[in-house]
Amino acid sequence: MQTTNTTEQQIIDAAKKIFMQKGLAGARMQDIADEAGINKAMLHYYYRSKDKLFEMVFTEALEQLLKRINAIFTGDMPFKEKVAAAVDHYITSLSASPHLPIFIINELNQNPERIVERFVHAAEFPDIKKFMQEMLTEMEKGAIRKMSPLQLMMNTLSLCVFPFIAKPIISNVFGMNDEQYKALMEERKKSVTEFILMSLRP
Repeated sequence: MQTTNTTEQQIIDAAKKIFMQKGLAGARMQDIADEAGINKAMLHYYYRSKDKLFEMVFTEALEQLLKRINAIFTGDMPFKEKVAAAVDHYITSLSASPHLPIFIINELNQNPERIVERFVHAAEFPDIKKFMQEMLTEMEKGAIRKMSPLQLMMNTLSLCVFPFIAKPIISNVFGMNDEQYKALMEERKKSVTEFILMSLRP
C-alpha cells in the first residue's frame, strides 16, 4: 500500500510540474512518466488518460487557491483586514506555485470555456457578492471612498499576479536569484496591501 501511495504521489507531483510548464496541449504522458521516474505503462495503469490526470491536478490547484479566499470573504474580520488577508494569501499561494498564473493564462487561450467552467463551478469558489456588498456598506459609512468593487478586485489580482508572470524579466533585469526574488515577494505583501488601502482612503 505504501508503494502505491508513493507511486501515485510521484505521478501527481510530476504531472503538476509538466502541466505547469507545458500546459495540457503541450504535455505528453511520456513526459509525465519520465518526470515521475516510471514507465509509461505504469502511468496508464494509474491514470488512463492525460485529460483525467489534468482534471485532477488542475482541480486540486484551483481548490487550494480558492478555499482560503472563500474563508476570508465569508469570515467576520473587518473589511480592510480582509483585503490584507486576501493579498497575503494570493502571494503566498503563488509563491508556492509560481507557474500557476502562466499555466491558467495558457489554458484560457487554448480552451477558455473549460477553464472558466472549472472556476465558476469550483466547490470553493469565493462568495464575491458578499465581499462586494461589504465594500458598498463601507462606502455608505464613509469608511472608504466610492469606487467600483470590480475595479478593486481587478486591481488586487493584477498587483498580486503580475510579478509571477513577469518573474523572468524581473529576475534578469534586476539580477535577482531565487532567494532574493522570494524576499521581494514577501515584501510585496505589505507593499500591495498598503497601496490598495491607500487607494481606498475617503
